[in-house]
Amino acid sequence: MTLDTPVYDLDALYDNAQVATSMYEDPALFDVEMERIFKNTWVWVAHDTEVPDKGSFKLSSVGKEPVIVVRDRKGKVHVMVNRCRHRAATVCEVKKGKTSSFQCPYHGWGYGLDGSLRALPYPEQYGDDFDKAQHGLQRLHTETYNGMIFATFNEQIEPLVDFLGPVTKWIDLFMKQGGGFPVKVLGEHQFKVPMNWKVQLENTTDAYHFPVVHKSFMQSLDGETEEMFEFLETGKGYVEDLGNGHSVMVMIPELVDLDDNLDAPIPERFTELAQELRDEGYPEDQVKKIVRAVGGAGFNLNLFPNVSFSLAFFRVLRPVNVEETEIRHIAIGMEGGPAAANRARLRLHEHFQGPMGFGSPDDAEVWERVQRGTKGGHDLKILVNRGLVDERPGPDGPLGHISAETGMRAAYDMWKRMMSK
Repeated sequence: MTLDTPVYDLDALYDNAQVATSMYEDPALFDVEMERIFKNTWVWVAHDTEVPDKGSFKLSSVGKEPVIVVRDRKGKVHVMVNRCRHRAATVCEVKKGKTSSFQCPYHGWGYGLDGSLRALPYPEQYGDDFDKAQHGLQRLHTETYNGMIFATFNEQIEPLVDFLGPVTKWIDLFMKQGGGFPVKVLGEHQFKVPMNWKVQLENTTDAYHFPVVHKSFMQSLDGETEEMFEFLETGKGYVEDLGNGHSVMVMIPELVDLDDNLDAPIPERFTELAQELRDEGYPEDQVKKIVRAVGGAGFNLNLFPNVSFSLAFFRVLRPVNVEETEIRHIAIGMEGGPAAANRARLRLHEHFQGPMGFGSPDDAEVWERVQRGTKGGHDLKILVNRGLVDERPGPDGPLGHISAETGMRAAYDMWKRMMSK
């Protein structure tokens, strides 16, 4: 088989809102996905604040390919394959930091912050026609939208803003969690789950599981907050297909735009924070703006193929193999904002997303059980048809009930489109 020639009956794998079990289990199919999807579309690799200064870098990935995200001396961000052009050793093993260059530990080839090959020991042994300009680190095409850095191996790809389309509006709304300050990364934690990457891709705009999987989280809330999270019962939310595999799930419509209705009473759980901000000298209008931002946005945004914006954090998936996926949960806060507000953001992150929180462990458990369950009844289909009965046209694409599987169908439609190329 070659990756350039389709060898799968794609209709047998996904059609009529049904997914074949082999989609989670076939190692050869996984390899094709890495080539046709992850190497041919925009993949999120970092946030601007993770590489804030000249020489700042962090390690990331595009599918299975290890990359370095680095800001050069002119302030330009580069994304480069973490592989020496000589004998393939990684040129960086530090997860993040600052540097003036990268050097291969094997034979000493040295590279600039832009990936160019600057020096190598005993170059005369390569002959007079050896061209250093042709042996720099492999660079990916890189673009940024509102602090989010994306990269791709596909030099002929559409501009990032065209790929995102109506998603840009939702990213802009999500970034209002800066409360008038720029959004910054506060920290993250990583873990691996024995599941196919698509199991997690399905999760972010799946409200149907929330009251079942996250029952313990709901029981940990005060009455006011619990009522806010009972979005399945209120029926005010919705899920919308935003094109190109992206989707949004609006759970709390009144918190979609955090600049709206700032005169609403401050929730009881934030009264101490509000008073602390007043004591620090913040005027009342700014106190309300900051406090509202601390609580997070009222929607989840899923970007195909690897990143989601979930209430108040970024979730990033990295396929490891057909039955293993790495997850990064990234806490975000306010660059230059009050320390009290950022502490509150971290406490909220720990409550749900943190490794000892109520959300992540429960999610990981059911993701793993999905993968284990695929070992039985191999001919059975996985259903993503919920909500088709009353799905309707929305502003940017099909729109469904808050518990509909519209977002999953959006992702699988894009999967099928890219796999057919």
